Amino acid sequence: MVKNRFIGAHVSAAGGVENAPVNAAQIGANAFALFTKNQRQWVAKPLTEESISAFKYQVKKLGFSFDHILPHDSYLINLGHPDTAGIEKSRAAFLDEMQRCELLGLRLLNFHPGSHLNQISESVCLRRIADSINMVLDKTEGVTAVIENTAGQGSNVGYKFEHLAEIIHGVEDKSRVGVCIDTCHAYTAGYDIATAEGYDLTWRQFDEIIGADYLKGVHLNDSKKPLASHVDRHDSLGKGLMGSAVFSRLIGDDRFENIPVILETPNPGLWAEEIVWLRKQVEN
Repeated sequence: MVKNRFIGAHVSAAGGVENAPVNAAQIGANAFALFTKNQRQWVAKPLTEESISAFKYQVKKLGFSFDHILPHDSYLINLGHPDTAGIEKSRAAFLDEMQRCELLGLRLLNFHPGSHLNQISESVCLRRIADSINMVLDKTEGVTAVIENTAGQGSNVGYKFEHLAEIIHGVEDKSRVGVCIDTCHAYTAGYDIATAEGYDLTWRQFDEIIGADYLKGVHLNDSKKPLASHVDRHDSLGKGLMGSAVFSRLIGDDRFENIPVILETPNPGLWAEEIVWLRKQVEN
């Protein structure tokens, strides 16, 4: 018997979002992530009715659930931006991303929380992020804002569970906010999930500080950089400094039974092999 796991990768949506489920199916995935627009541009053309219909058709035809698709927003967005012009631009772009998810029938949107750019305090930045989320949730329906933990590189916030908890505390509609844990980010932020003891401690802290119910997704990545280095460099599973045991332990952990587990490892040519390996880890 194989435990119920929804495993995939962040696949290309080149040529149209409707190509993402096809690309995911080709690597044997039953979950996936995508960008609904070019992640390095502020503004994109609106989704066409044809593209929206084709996306929904492919998702259903290929047997995916909308609950197990974890789109990612643009890397340009900074919901904690210290200046007025910067934060207004980011909030408008984030609203557009959420509205695109609404149109596609998607229920989650993963995003990096933001950066203080050494101009405001972490606390003020976290408050601005929560305010940004509130503004966008007020104007949308059905899509949960999923905050991704960071490595703490540069002036990024979100590298401590306390940061994520503080953002959630400031969100008014807590039914529409959650967390995605990136394993590489957690490790380089200082959470020693690579050892059995550190893994257990990390998830106890997550449950105590944030709350187990807020876990909505996982990005599964090994790390090229060491523990507590605060540097974000992904590696393929078992090829980095974390080793393979943590990924075997995690995929067998019942807390991940019904959430999307997404590879963002740097070699797409290995994704199908990594998915097969992960599934073997949960066979009884």
